[in-house]
Amino acid sequence: MVSATTFEDNAAAAREHLGRFAASPLLHLVNGTNVPSRSGETFANTSPIDGAHLGDIAAGDTADIDAAAGAATEAFGVWRGMAGAERKRILHAVADLIEDRAHQIAVTECVDTGQTMRFMSAAALRGAANFRFFADQAPSAGDGQSLPSADHVNYTTRHPIGPVGVITPWNTPFMLSTWKIAPALASGCTVVHKPAEWSPYTAHLLAEIALEAGLPAGVLNVVHGFGESAGKALTEHPDIKAIAFVGESVTGSMIQAQGAPTLKRVHFELGGKNPVIVFDDADLERALDAVVFMIYSLNGERCTSSSRVLVQETIYDDFTDRLAEKMRSVPVGHPLDPASVIGPLIHPRHHEKVVSYRDIAVAEGATVHEGTGWSDAPDGGCWVAPMLFTDARPQMRIAQEEIFGPALTAIPFTDEADAVKIANDVEYGLAGYVWTTDVGRSHRVAEALDVGMVWVNSQNVRHLPTPFGGTKRSGIGRDGGDWSFDFYMETKNITIALDTHSIPKLVQSPAGGA
Repeated sequence: MVSATTFEDNAAAAREHLGRFAASPLLHLVNGTNVPSRSGETFANTSPIDGAHLGDIAAGDTADIDAAAGAATEAFGVWRGMAGAERKRILHAVADLIEDRAHQIAVTECVDTGQTMRFMSAAALRGAANFRFFADQAPSAGDGQSLPSADHVNYTTRHPIGPVGVITPWNTPFMLSTWKIAPALASGCTVVHKPAEWSPYTAHLLAEIALEAGLPAGVLNVVHGFGESAGKALTEHPDIKAIAFVGESVTGSMIQAQGAPTLKRVHFELGGKNPVIVFDDADLERALDAVVFMIYSLNGERCTSSSRVLVQETIYDDFTDRLAEKMRSVPVGHPLDPASVIGPLIHPRHHEKVVSYRDIAVAEGATVHEGTGWSDAPDGGCWVAPMLFTDARPQMRIAQEEIFGPALTAIPFTDEADAVKIANDVEYGLAGYVWTTDVGRSHRVAEALDVGMVWVNSQNVRHLPTPFGGTKRSGIGRDGGDWSFDFYMETKNITIALDTHSIPKLVQSPAGGA
């Protein structure tokens, strides 16, 4: 378990655990063995804290994906044939080891991604919780339903679809990897995992932990590389039956097109421009805290972040003044410092995108409020202070485009209908948040929002049995509970006649026939 730590403790642990990655290139893990790329190619991995070189990573391509898919195909027969109770035991062992190594995972993720220890310590443990939740369902994953009719008994069964590809993002990569991989393994599928090239290290740790826990070789394989090479090869590979992807909407469109010739099943968790609607009857202090948490935690690099706050015009000025005051107090600092909330953004390219919206906001006529940066921030890092854009209008780019950083756009609305119209008038539909003490209004607005998930008078609090996913350009399909198994498994219906129904006769039997 992750206990209370100091910056010095975390820094020492980071030096210890990341030293192994600096010593030699990080390799793929295929069929239980660390292997270099067939091409011998590598790419550099750098820290967002100061741009320092963390190590070199094997750069996979078609040949490496083919080897991993072959290993997953070979292992599928063994894994799917294993009793669900045994899969449960192994996956619980994975969860145990994640908890044992949670601090290692957290400090590695802090240095690799720029996310702060305040959140990464919990993210590692959430990964363990994901494995435990789906492990408990492994024995019953294949169960179906009994659907009797007058003359037949129908019953359904479920079977793992086969080897699947999992492509994960760079924001909280460890936790999001477990969110996809744990149900795939619990269902009896085997996995080829292609992690984001900007955050490769904890994917290796997860595969290493799984092997130590007793997962058979070839059941979980990891191939590093870029989307246009390793990712494309994975989505096009004929032996991969489905692709589970978390990332940008544009990339999701490309994956869907690449998988079309092989009729791949796809599950996408994509972008968001999520509204939090604050009515003038809300508990404003709680709403303020929730709004600040949902945009400035995790560096704002969260798909469910409430990146638009829609505030009723009667309280707009007071609410945004108080919001700006809270935002200025959000501490920016070294990700290994337990006091830090915002660390550096993941990569210079992403940093450039996020800070560009400051100028975009000014050009569009919005007012920009900036928080306090870190005065001791190292040179070469991707540092940014939190931002709040007020006096915004719904059609501004800052109100329409996913910034994916610690930047919040505040938009006034007149009444309930206006709030719903503004909330729905974007291309995304992942999540929505509603703050009101009017019970009827909370139900009406939640029902009217064109999103996959709504939280009323709450921040994003995940309950694992519930469905997670979005509408429009925010995704296809749902994670969580039994919905995950619907994706990783095929449902079969079996019909048994009771011999009481009439069989149609197209030809009469010959006279005197038996």
